[in-house]
Amino acid sequence: MNLQTVASSGSGETTSLPSAWTQESALSLFESPLNDLLFQAQTVHRRHFDANKIQASALLNVKTGGCSEDCAYCSQSIHHGVELERESLLDIAEVTKAARQAKDEGATRFCMGAAWRSPNASQMDLIAAMIGAVKEEGMEACVTLGMLNDGQAERLKEAGLDYYNHNIDTSEDFYGKIISTRSFDDRLDTLARVREAGINVCAGGIIGMGEARADRVGMLLTLASLPEPPESVPINLLIPIAGTPLENAAPPDIFEIVRTIAAARIMMPASYVRLSAGRESMSDELHALCFMAGANSMFIGDKLLTAANPAGAHDRDLLERLGLSLEADEGE
Repeated sequence: MNLQTVASSGSGETTSLPSAWTQESALSLFESPLNDLLFQAQTVHRRHFDANKIQASALLNVKTGGCSEDCAYCSQSIHHGVELERESLLDIAEVTKAARQAKDEGATRFCMGAAWRSPNASQMDLIAAMIGAVKEEGMEACVTLGMLNDGQAERLKEAGLDYYNHNIDTSEDFYGKIISTRSFDDRLDTLARVREAGINVCAGGIIGMGEARADRVGMLLTLASLPEPPESVPINLLIPIAGTPLENAAPPDIFEIVRTIAAARIMMPASYVRLSAGRESMSDELHALCFMAGANSMFIGDKLLTAANPAGAHDRDLLERLGLSLEADEGE
């Protein structure tokens, strides 16, 4: 097996890490003493990124509710008893306004999510127009639209799409306990279509759904073992929403969150690792540990789809206290 080496202590000693991960080697990494894991993650991170810069993305729900999928964590599924008003696709003016505001707040990427199983032809036309509007604002465009059919990824590429988000959510072994309306292979098939169309891949998962540590490792292993790892890896912390099957899910130990971030950084060294949903419940100290573990991207804005997110003023204050800055501030 080919190995890569990273420093493991201040004495200059090194540790060999596999370039082709297995469940056993990834689990061994995940379970390293936390100090060693963080040191390795920082060492890898600094080889590929400015350790004190954070990329910011914003996320807008462009079509709310009425999704036919039964994802156990989602408030927008028709299978759950969540009181949520359904909304049709937003118009271009609303998307443009939101993108412009996000850019003013420091976001360099604007992500748009639609609650459905997969888009139809007319919806694709509207989404393509939204992508064009975002690009005109000088931002990277990302969408998450569910599964894609033949030709749809190519249509998005033609529209100028930079990133397509399609999370695998968890390990293949645990996946069936969370979703029954589409398979794990369906997820991977959509990721393959996106990659073949020449669009950057954004794929991560959720922790805190009742999965075991081995499932968190399995999720990361699947992503790291793709022919090309995702350029962006969002790590979401479950937000238990009343009316969903996971409304009473117990939160994971905070150090499991930090370990997941660090393992993602080491296993996918050139990828952006993003703090995504669930930041509202994270303390400043936990944020700092996650940045130390190699997270270098986050969603900003007061709302993520249907859930709350920390206020922009709080994020700016936290970054200033930590000596970090947004990538968008480089020219200031």
